[in-house]
Amino acid sequence: MDFKNFKMPYSINPDYTKKTAYFSMEFAIDQALKIYSGGLGFLAGSHMKSAYNLKQDFVGIGILWKYGYYDQSRNMDQTLNPIWTKKMYSFLEDTGIKFQIEIHNAPVWVKVWYLNPETFKTCPMFFLSTDVPENDHLSKTITHKLYDANESTKVAQYILLGKGGAKLLDEINLERDVYHLNEAHGLPAAFYLLRKYGGDLSKVKEKLVFTTHTPEEAGNEKHDIHLCHDMSYFCGLTIDEVKRIEGVNDDRFNHSLCALRMARIANGVSQLHGVVSREMWNKYPGICEIKSITNAQEFGYWGDKALYQHKEDNDSTEFDIRKAYLKKRAFRIVADQTGKIFDTKVLTIVWARRFAGYKRADLLLADKERFRRLLENKEHPVQIIWAGKPYPMDYGAISTFNHLVEESKNYKNMAVLTGYELALSKSLKQGSDIWLNNPRVPREASGTSGMTASMNGSVNLSTDDGWIPEFAKNGINAFVVPQADYNNWPTIEQDQFDLNNLYDVLENQIIPTYYEKPEEWRKIVHTAMDDVKTQFGSDRMADEYYKLLY
Repeated sequence: MDFKNFKMPYSINPDYTKKTAYFSMEFAIDQALKIYSGGLGFLAGSHMKSAYNLKQDFVGIGILWKYGYYDQSRNMDQTLNPIWTKKMYSFLEDTGIKFQIEIHNAPVWVKVWYLNPETFKTCPMFFLSTDVPENDHLSKTITHKLYDANESTKVAQYILLGKGGAKLLDEINLERDVYHLNEAHGLPAAFYLLRKYGGDLSKVKEKLVFTTHTPEEAGNEKHDIHLCHDMSYFCGLTIDEVKRIEGVNDDRFNHSLCALRMARIANGVSQLHGVVSREMWNKYPGICEIKSITNAQEFGYWGDKALYQHKEDNDSTEFDIRKAYLKKRAFRIVADQTGKIFDTKVLTIVWARRFAGYKRADLLLADKERFRRLLENKEHPVQIIWAGKPYPMDYGAISTFNHLVEESKNYKNMAVLTGYELALSKSLKQGSDIWLNNPRVPREASGTSGMTASMNGSVNLSTDDGWIPEFAKNGINAFVVPQADYNNWPTIEQDQFDLNNLYDVLENQIIPTYYEKPEEWRKIVHTAMDDVKTQFGSDRMADEYYKLLY
């Protein structure tokens, strides 16, 4: 293939001819390609697959992380041990393209790898790497670890994604009408374009669109503006010029705010998140319109086709046999990792996602007595599994993970698994009956794990946050706990309120229905499978991005 004059490798659907480039720090595309950490990557991966399904004029640009995010291992006492292993990919194609960009006032070589659309059924994708012999050691480390803990390295990673990605498009002569930033990491692309267009901000605005994923201002990254300037983040602009664009006279540079002022249009990732984002940002002058496009997941990759077939055929016997088989398969992983044998007939609850404080992984354990009664109930037994990766420097989240591991030593029917990546995620969705999701409202911008759980015959039990208000019909396709007064109550009261309600729903609704009314339970599972398939399938989302944003 001639990468110097790159042409889209498939014929474009006439509904999607707007030429788009999508910039993201992480993509979860396949278990074999370990360049993601969590939900942002899962979302981006599904988007790339749907762009392929719909044959959109769309390319993805990311970074080839030499060590990925990290491999989740255990210490001798079973506690978490993050390890970094060099990753090898024979399926990525060397484009032969190398170019230089400026980082910290010095030239850094960038090498480009290509993922063929047919490998994993995605749109064409390009991955940037600085791990080449021409670079010094420090420059090589830019693409070593996703979300490096060192602040300067992290800023350099953003510069590589934005400036490097934008320059790549020029190097391969691929004209794009839209530069879509998935979160503000790739914002240096906007400054690259600003320099390219001789300082004409209106020309940048024509091309730039921005997806924000954070529902609170504190969660939006800020870095010292002088550090960013010294790192060549702003492509030659002075600090005063940057402050004029950003619209605030602050020495902490707010990436998201600047993106909202440089973009033509932006979006939040659920209807609720759109509302929260507009309220949060509207106090700043000159920001673009913020719409809502709810996150989704690609059905072809995630959904269990056999379960859907048995549901369509109204064959409840085969449906139950298939679900039991999926549970048995997932429980082999539990047995392998923890030495515990789980039973396919027992109601199985799973909490699995990125470990972060607001997601409250160990909320159920806050009431030790009720937790003990739940796990020791012989008449209506339950099994519960936790999995997920804390950020390797988030010691609070790691401590929560280790606390769960310690607690699991007291119960035969409680397990904590490591290695929460695409493959384990899929297995746990197939192997669960209840997908537990209890973030503190309104901290979850969207959440996507519950969508794919429903695609595999698992029922959501959730607080009313993110995508859930758009999907859940309580008791019909999911179970939702009532809302606390999140604006006025102290955190400890919110947690107690949510905790009591989660147990009430489990004890009084979910467990009795599962064991005593199997027909009614199956109907809830089927309704969830129907409701999630199209509304929260990413083909709908990829279509909406073209219609509402591009």
